[in-house]
Amino acid sequence: MVGTAAIAAPVLSAVASCAPVPEKFDGHKFPELGYSFDALEPYIDTMTMEVHYTKHHRGYFNNFMSAAEGTELLNMPLEQIFESIAKYPVGVRNYGGGFSNHVLFWENMTPEQKDIPSQIRQAIEKDFNSFDKFREQFSISATTHFGSGWAWRAAGYDGKLFITATANQDNPLMNIPDVKKGVPLLALDVWEHAYYLKYQNKRAEYVDNFWNVVNWEAVNSRLTKSGLV
Repeated sequence: MVGTAAIAAPVLSAVASCAPVPEKFDGHKFPELGYSFDALEPYIDTMTMEVHYTKHHRGYFNNFMSAAEGTELLNMPLEQIFESIAKYPVGVRNYGGGFSNHVLFWENMTPEQKDIPSQIRQAIEKDFNSFDKFREQFSISATTHFGSGWAWRAAGYDGKLFITATANQDNPLMNIPDVKKGVPLLALDVWEHAYYLKYQNKRAEYVDNFWNVVNWEAVNSRLTKSGLV
């Protein structure tokens, strides 16, 4: 068990909320997992959670810190870095993205399912006609994305929600041509290491089971903090 404390607030305010950039930044920190490795069983298995968190996520963090060593990046919130990511080495993009994307991913899952808050439900129904339509479109995006990457539901700067997918460790905050820009609200890791031990090549089954562990209160909180919808 990693610990029962919620993921550290400074990390979430700087990464998972994604907007605005926090007034105070205390440096990049590897977050605690807010639940035990077995908490999301049977939907995400214990071994996958442990390896994913302690090896993959920790590896992205360590490599990002190595890439940032001796530079201004150590004192910059990640969303500020992502705003001009194209000017930094590809290692900063890959490792910084992997670090921040996983923080959001852990935080938008929970072993304690609750009703979807009315604000996020109403926003979804407004822009996707119904919650079922949104879920269907998101699942298709996650299932059909070719290769490694992420599926996102984000708030666009035009005030509308949208679904997109990114390759590798890119995310909607990055100023690169092939990424649709917005504030990430919900993230799903579709790299094989996120599901292969349990689901093998059955990504669609993994995606379908993801809906059983979504932390809608966290998603709603990010929507509120974004100020876009």
